[in-house]
Amino acid sequence: MGSLVAGLPLAAMSQTLLVANQHDQSLSLIDPVAGKQIFAIKVGGVTGHEVVATPDGKTAFVPIYGDSGVGRPGTDGQVVSVIDLASRKITGRIDFGHGVRPHCVVYDPNNGMLYVTTELDKTVSIIDPKSLKIVGSIPTGQEQSHMLVLSKDGKRGYTANVGPGTVSVLDMVGRKTIAVIPVSGMTQRISMSRDGSMVFTADQTKPQLAVIDTATNKVRSWVALPFVGYGTATTPDGRWLLVCLRQNGKVSVVDLKTMQVARTLDVPSMPSEVLVSPDGRTAYVSCSGKDQVAAIDLQQWKVSKLIDAGKDADGLAWVR
Repeated sequence: MGSLVAGLPLAAMSQTLLVANQHDQSLSLIDPVAGKQIFAIKVGGVTGHEVVATPDGKTAFVPIYGDSGVGRPGTDGQVVSVIDLASRKITGRIDFGHGVRPHCVVYDPNNGMLYVTTELDKTVSIIDPKSLKIVGSIPTGQEQSHMLVLSKDGKRGYTANVGPGTVSVLDMVGRKTIAVIPVSGMTQRISMSRDGSMVFTADQTKPQLAVIDTATNKVRSWVALPFVGYGTATTPDGRWLLVCLRQNGKVSVVDLKTMQVARTLDVPSMPSEVLVSPDGRTAYVSCSGKDQVAAIDLQQWKVSKLIDAGKDADGLAWVR
């Protein structure tokens, strides 16, 4: 999958970890086995916070958000950069035509579409990754729809709406908002249990995690955390939920049977996002305060290696 870089062809690696680095305006290509960055691609524009790759491993998409924090003054990004991972170059741009602050990008294997949160339009935009055309949108009914998670069948979407402190439930097929769930004064990030029965989002006003019942579209319970949470991800077996404690340099592990924190691990400062490897052996945590990715051994429950990335490492994705 590409030419040699530092003697290492991308095709020779069984998997590659992609890291969106906000302040470098770059995308790191990391060999997770060797634990090192093999290349960095400039993404164009100001900052790209999130990234996704197509299942064939050929293309990455990085929304260019702008130079502001969510809900804060600054530039309003309006494009998604299209990156060919073989040549390691930008080969296209998807332009919304006006500032929308595109942020989270998700690939739906059910219909082959890309979904991108477009905050300033209060929508999730639908993109055909083959034609690179915007083919539709779904209203969220809320400001600052920052992150998105999809159900396994692709029929439902859930956005974390930061400032309003809500979660929007979306009919992805009918392209409409089904419900808006009040959570707290402010919320951040979002993930779903492996069986699709629960959605998790972190309260930003208290050290607790909201557990949303997808059958009723209501908050059914709260998980107490040692500190305020941020990004989350479940293990493939559905047993554990990893929660970044961004302001405290830690990751808590929630037992989804007891809904209690089973252990808390130290990682470098400002952990933001968690990505669990498909085999369930390793969790990768972007730590923007140290420009690193922490690899957590999920059998030993310890940090097995620290991988240098770019400045303000954030969004994570796999290339298989």
